[in-house]
Amino acid sequence: MTTPLVIFDLDGTLIDTAPDLIDSLNYTVEAVDMAPFTFEDITHLVGQGVRVMIRRAFELRELALDQATEDRLFDRYMEHYKDGMPGRSKPYTGVIDCMDRLSAAGMKLAVCTNKIEPLAFPLMEGLGLLERFEVMTCGDTFPVRKPDAGHILGTIERAGGDPAMTVMIGDSISDIRAAQNAGIPSVAVTFGYSDVAVETLNPSHIISSYDQLTVEVIRGLLAGASKAAAAS
Repeated sequence: MTTPLVIFDLDGTLIDTAPDLIDSLNYTVEAVDMAPFTFEDITHLVGQGVRVMIRRAFELRELALDQATEDRLFDRYMEHYKDGMPGRSKPYTGVIDCMDRLSAAGMKLAVCTNKIEPLAFPLMEGLGLLERFEVMTCGDTFPVRKPDAGHILGTIERAGGDPAMTVMIGDSISDIRAAQNAGIPSVAVTFGYSDVAVETLNPSHIISSYDQLTVEVIRGLLAGASKAAAAS
């Protein structure tokens, strides 16, 4: 039987990156005299990469953004964020113990994030976490990204997994929709950066802390998915 694979999103799921995301965004938009953003704005900004974050920032301030300005601000953001990495970003409480638990039970771990490779890999390396995962795929790894099913399915393939034995853990609509599009169970965390209540996304399971993500929960989700597939 194929080894179970547990895929994690990164920002807002594995790692609380909000302080550094906001710091770098505020540094970036300072160049155009835009008012700074706060943590309360984070759920409306993150989830689809740096360029989308910049566009959403302009939308929130009801300002026009041309391509030349976007390109300039993208470069400014990238330089600031990379120079400060890993900054104040840190794993969520309980996530290390959770990964230890799942690994000890023989499960493989992977990361599927819309964060681009030049930002995701140095962050995970700086936090000493990269070696825990079979693979990490990013927003620029494939031609598609979450919520496209191809991002998750490509991650599963690279990890040597099987969609029938895979569960996705995430905090946002991109994660849950990607899992649903790929036909795999999903676990939504309530402590991330979703701009809507995760209950409205219809995930397979919801947790409010990593103490609740047990081996039994993963096995139960896989068993339920298998049973549903057999009945269809």
